[in-house]
Amino acid sequence: MPKKGGKHAEMGKEMQAQCKRAKVEAACSPLIMNFDSPESLFGSLISPIKEEVFFREYWEQKPLLVQRNDPSLAAYYQSLFQLSDLKELCSQRLYYGRDINICRCVNGKKKVLNKEGKVNYMQLKKDFDQKKATIQFHQPQRFKEELWKIQEKLECYFGSLVGSNVYITPQGSQGLPPHYDDVEVFILQLEGEKHWRLYKPTVHLAREYNVESEDRIGNATHEFTLKPGDLLYFPRGTIHQADTPLGISYSTHVTISTYQNNSWGDFLLDAIPGLVFETAKEDVALRTSIPRQLLMQVEVADSAKKLSSLLRRLADRLENTIELRSSDMKKDFIMNRLPPWLGCNSDPLTPGGKLPKIDSQIRLQFRDHAIITVEPDQENSDEIRREMVYVYHSLKNRRETHMMGTEDDAAGEEGTLQQTHGLRFPLSYLDALKQIWRSSTVNVKELNLTSDAEKENLALSLWTECLIEVI
Repeated sequence: MPKKGGKHAEMGKEMQAQCKRAKVEAACSPLIMNFDSPESLFGSLISPIKEEVFFREYWEQKPLLVQRNDPSLAAYYQSLFQLSDLKELCSQRLYYGRDINICRCVNGKKKVLNKEGKVNYMQLKKDFDQKKATIQFHQPQRFKEELWKIQEKLECYFGSLVGSNVYITPQGSQGLPPHYDDVEVFILQLEGEKHWRLYKPTVHLAREYNVESEDRIGNATHEFTLKPGDLLYFPRGTIHQADTPLGISYSTHVTISTYQNNSWGDFLLDAIPGLVFETAKEDVALRTSIPRQLLMQVEVADSAKKLSSLLRRLADRLENTIELRSSDMKKDFIMNRLPPWLGCNSDPLTPGGKLPKIDSQIRLQFRDHAIITVEPDQENSDEIRREMVYVYHSLKNRRETHMMGTEDDAAGEEGTLQQTHGLRFPLSYLDALKQIWRSSTVNVKELNLTSDAEKENLALSLWTECLIEVI
């Protein structure tokens, strides 16, 4: 989780070039997927199924198989990742375990065949050819621009982290035993063919990964073969296994996954503590002491009734609450998501162009990549901590660390950690920030702040982070 937001950025007169969005080369990708908006991208991903049909009939309910006979789409899918890409990628300091797993399903169990240390391409190819091992490539969007482009748009669409893994399996082999996952899964078949079997869930909308034995899963509810250009979706908890048929030299598919730990239960765990804290300021019932020795008792039936009563009071309060403070889930998402895809071989964003003045018209940029939270002052260690407004954003996130772990274990070889980027403001700035977020454009002098100095300070601070542009 993020530790703190950034301070107000100092202004420099030398910043005179407009926030750079590097030139998008026309030949970056074929016009197979519609990248005009997150909605259009998702629509083209599941086409010809309509978005409303997908969420009404399939999402979290049942698998969807889209079999296409479209050579241009098949060619585009193949460009996302190919077996032939591995040789060049192995030159980029890949490591077993972190970047690549070598595995095979043997007698219903996953057998990991990883070596130690850095991945050697010749050894990798030898295991693939001779041991019939599956190559599992973790989070290829770190290296493949087109997957970055797709997954960044999908993160905007779902408002949830979107990861991916590539699986390359030789003929007559299976990499993983029957299992279910804790994520919503979209599979794109890139090369060759893959034979799939799906089974009825034993745990609907599962919250964790689990391997299931053949004698527990029964008969397959769906059985089919994916070919290049085909798409498969299934909900978390769906038991599945897949193999490359004999006669097909190998299969390559990418699994794009989302909605891990993104349920109503997770949201309640995140939001309820803040609701209790705020309610207790006004409701003395929440400030009364628990019974003596309650924490030492085995049975707490009487206290459970009291808790039920207090929860009903919270529910009454919740019905009249306009906004919930879900800071941790919001920050986790914004800290760990992909930065915006700005074009092939683009330069990092830099602030510049016209400095916002009191009479400037401004517009929010990268709305999907920034959040506003209200939380205790992280830079004040006093016992009484006042509330501050934090604006967090993902514009400076590192694609190279996407989905590769938390702050506790995401230290890179240089010892650096993923950090939170953002700004910190007094609580009095909240309404003005909401103005900017809710308006297509707004004049700086119309911001809901007391003085012109505060208005300019807010606009300049957002400008330094490339969150606004002057029109």
